[in-house]
Amino acid sequence: MFAIHLFPRMREDRGRTVLVAALGPPPSDYVASPDPSQVARFKLIIDRALQSQAFTEAVIRRSRSSWQMKPGCAAGSPGNEWVSFCTDERNRRCRETMSSGRLRRSVMLSAFILLRAVTGFPGDGRAVWSQNPNLSPVNESQLFLYDTFPKNFFWGVGTGAFQVEGSWKKDGKGLSVWDHFIATHLNVSSRDGSSDSYIFLEKDLSALDFLGVSFYQFSISWPRLFPDGTVAVANAKGLQYYNRLLDSLLLRNIEPVVTLYHWDLPWALQEKYGGWKNETLIDLFNDYATYCFQTFGDRVKYWITIHNPYLVAWHGYGTGLHAPGEKGNVAAVYTVGHNLLKAHSKVWHNYNRNFRPHQKGWLSITLGSHWIEPNRAESIVDILKCQQSMVSVLGWFANPIHGDGDYPEVMTKKLLSVLPAFSEAEKNEVRGTADFFAFSFGPNNFKPLNTMAKMGQNVSLNLRQVLNWIKLEYGNPRILIAENGWFTDSYVQTEDTTAIYMMKNFLNQVLQAIRLDGVRVFGYTAWSLLDGFEWQDAYNTRRGLFYVDFNSEQRERRPKSSAHYYKQVIGENGFTLREATPDLQGQFPCDFSWGVTESVLKPESVASSPQFSDPHLYVWNATGNRMLHRVEGVRLKTRPAQCTDFITIKKQLEMLARMKVTHFRFALDWASVLPTGNLSEVNRQALRYYRCVVTEGLKLNISPMVTLYYPTHAHLGLPAPLLHSGGWLDPSTAKAFRDYAGLCFRELGDLVKLWITINEPNRLSDVYNRTSNDTYQAAHNLLIAHALVWHLYDRQYRPSQRGALSLSLHSDWAEPANPYVASHWQAAERFLQFEIAWFAEPLFKTGDYPVAMREYIASKTRRGLSSSVLPRFSDAERRLVKGAADFYALNHFTTRFVMHEQQNGSRYDSDRDVQFLQDITRLASPSRLAVMPWGEGKLLRWMRNNYGDLDVYITANGIDDQALQNDQLRQYYLEKYVQEALKAYLIDKIKIKGYYAFKLTEEKSKPRFGFFTSDFKAKSSIQFYNKLITSNGFPSENGGPRCNQTQGNPECTVCLLLLQKKPLIFFSCCFFCTLVLLSSITIFHRRKRRKFWKAKDLQHIPLKKGHKRVLS
Repeated sequence: MFAIHLFPRMREDRGRTVLVAALGPPPSDYVASPDPSQVARFKLIIDRALQSQAFTEAVIRRSRSSWQMKPGCAAGSPGNEWVSFCTDERNRRCRETMSSGRLRRSVMLSAFILLRAVTGFPGDGRAVWSQNPNLSPVNESQLFLYDTFPKNFFWGVGTGAFQVEGSWKKDGKGLSVWDHFIATHLNVSSRDGSSDSYIFLEKDLSALDFLGVSFYQFSISWPRLFPDGTVAVANAKGLQYYNRLLDSLLLRNIEPVVTLYHWDLPWALQEKYGGWKNETLIDLFNDYATYCFQTFGDRVKYWITIHNPYLVAWHGYGTGLHAPGEKGNVAAVYTVGHNLLKAHSKVWHNYNRNFRPHQKGWLSITLGSHWIEPNRAESIVDILKCQQSMVSVLGWFANPIHGDGDYPEVMTKKLLSVLPAFSEAEKNEVRGTADFFAFSFGPNNFKPLNTMAKMGQNVSLNLRQVLNWIKLEYGNPRILIAENGWFTDSYVQTEDTTAIYMMKNFLNQVLQAIRLDGVRVFGYTAWSLLDGFEWQDAYNTRRGLFYVDFNSEQRERRPKSSAHYYKQVIGENGFTLREATPDLQGQFPCDFSWGVTESVLKPESVASSPQFSDPHLYVWNATGNRMLHRVEGVRLKTRPAQCTDFITIKKQLEMLARMKVTHFRFALDWASVLPTGNLSEVNRQALRYYRCVVTEGLKLNISPMVTLYYPTHAHLGLPAPLLHSGGWLDPSTAKAFRDYAGLCFRELGDLVKLWITINEPNRLSDVYNRTSNDTYQAAHNLLIAHALVWHLYDRQYRPSQRGALSLSLHSDWAEPANPYVASHWQAAERFLQFEIAWFAEPLFKTGDYPVAMREYIASKTRRGLSSSVLPRFSDAERRLVKGAADFYALNHFTTRFVMHEQQNGSRYDSDRDVQFLQDITRLASPSRLAVMPWGEGKLLRWMRNNYGDLDVYITANGIDDQALQNDQLRQYYLEKYVQEALKAYLIDKIKIKGYYAFKLTEEKSKPRFGFFTSDFKAKSSIQFYNKLITSNGFPSENGGPRCNQTQGNPECTVCLLLLQKKPLIFFSCCFFCTLVLLSSITIFHRRKRRKFWKAKDLQHIPLKKGHKRVLS
């Protein structure tokens, strides 16, 4: 396979300058294999570039200056390599060709340069920010990746000597700059609050055994080996400690990765030489490194010279946040960075020349960085600022080592007066002095925010993107992530739940970079093994996988949740999909209800099309005020009123016909039907409107599911008199609801077979939230109201109408946010008890509230944490409520991650003691609804286990999607959630009777849940849902449809056309008849004229004698 690349080089050929290009395999040091996403990204870059005036002008300037050619022009030939030039006789034509084609060639060259960046050639990481903005949110490359890391992936954990060793003045250890900095700059009461790894080494080793890591990255304390910093006789106790550590690791088959310098410079060197500002430290550091290679190199294969030199220079000598605490001298900052680079380079060459041949090890330097995203993804200016931000931090040290041996051009131009210059010899000395790219990505690179080089752009934690930037900028090197992790507050002990999700996110981004982007990451270091000293934060934050109580004598290491999680990932070598089973092929039963849900339909007070029902005659004043004036005393004969006179019904019918659903769920407006709240005043027009909705739908074979009462947080939906009398806090509202329901059954029940009394009564806590007792009393009255209506229907209407009735509950599933903590499992179950069982238990099981809910509230009350009391059912009420539902109707949207959090106060939310957590690794909607289809299956199984084998209707299921037309997120959601419903039906044998997608139309200024926009424009998810309905699920390719297709479908299509296009068809018929009549008259007239002229022509024909002319 050939790759296109262009490397212009100018050479002298017989006195002529020739541009040489090649078409063939790329150079061996290039790694280029553009995948489709990269090609799309390249196209986007080219499009943006060609549209940019600045880009075009730059190309023109370049073509006029650096591309001036002597008499000769390049021309293509079929070969792999081509060089041609124009002869003198062709100069004129050649100049014309160059004049017309120069800009085009310039643009193409720039395009190829961009292609080089996109496909992984070294030199330009800017392509990372030029991704396709139209990339689908459900594109496989953007979703959480369930896969494994490469075989023999290097799993490790790290620590820094000063952070965990402790014993800062024991056994002859010398002072470091950080010991001095703590005493002079930080408000730390004691320096003994560390993990004391120097004393409790065996406990550290046990922690490593627990994790199952393949390497341990630690640093050697320079002042512990050499107290005054100069290499003489090593401190025996310190030497003994490191030998013991290395030997113990090798016994456990744990590879040591050793850092020579992790910021703890001997204080004596700072005092004597001024620290890293003085070049003398280059040789002193090399002497120290040489001793370490000689002493430990037989057991160490991976060496790190310096950990994150950027922070040493920037915070140690610039901001003063790190030791030695100097600040304000910009020149000193870059001098320190210069000396650190030269020190590293000297040590690398020393190891490469004197130790690598027999020790066979590898050596690098750990470079740290942040990540940044442009404010406007389409802005080239913002992208350039992001690039400038990255090269001024990571590129400051990476470009000399992994690049061309010099500082980035941005820095050399901007910092000319303060940035030291490399000589050519020094460039050659520094360039390539790393055997792999060791990279640090942690909180120290992001704190504090006001010291970061943000360039006005947005800070991001996207590890995948920064790995891709390294790949593109430095030619896809082998990468060891030498530090990664996040922090928790100091009070957090072993339950570090948020750290799990940060680790999960980072690790999956690494996996995506490896598997999807071709980034060559070979190892990962979780930071850190233990809680310890966290630099300028001292002991105010924790970063360990193991919790250490700094106040205890034995400093026990207790594994945190993040340690358990990391152990699991290492054991599985990645991420396995536990929650969901593979997709099925199969179909739902033939009588399955495929529906769509709409909220409250507001009835039209008068028909929107009165022209066929108004008996009056009107005169149009066409030349005056253009108004219609009624002619008094004249009345015309009119046709009876029709349902299609309501314009909203027409719209609904058109949308439902496009949906191809079998059922339509909508809600009545109680306040419109009974404005006074009782039967003294009935709005017959509203009832007629609702009957029209039902009858017109039935003509299209769309059956109704009618909801009697649909309250929302913004609109309670009660008639005003009932609302003013206390609403659902007043028991009499339940009787008023029964009367309203009876009216609806009488007027609509002959047409409606599925009824929902109340939609989501378990969410009315959002309204009645003054106290928890208000919430519980309102819910109690809602349950009684529903039961009264159910018994009314069962006794008076079911025998003749033969329908079914229930209420629909908001039924999201709950998972423990931290599966390693028992209290989180208990919180998840408690959420389900308070959210679902609160109403389901009385209806489907006991006739009373859940025992777990009642006992938990009582327990909180006894402890003085709440004054809540659940209402008591009387024996009569218990008999009334128990069994008062014909099926279980659930509104399910997402799965919630919950944790236990004790709360005080007498509020419903406080009584649950539940806190929610958002999993940042999950696909989610703009309103942060996580897409977790397997939660639906777990919910259905939980319902059956608790309440038996019930008929189940999923009465609302959907997600908001910002797209106005191509709503791919909704299509993905529908596919996955319907698939889970199918699994529940086929595998778990749950009696699912119907699925209703939420919802038909979206509302203005609210999350976009609709299949149609607020102005009735269809979205592409409609076609996808049509396919599901037509297929009745997910049939196999060879299975074919199981259900007999009705023969009336084509006729129904014609009927629908006639129904929707009546006026057009009427006028079309009139026009056709008029056309036929005019055509007939024209034909008749032409024939008559033809006969007339024929007769007239006969008069001029001469006759024989004796004949007479006869005219007719």
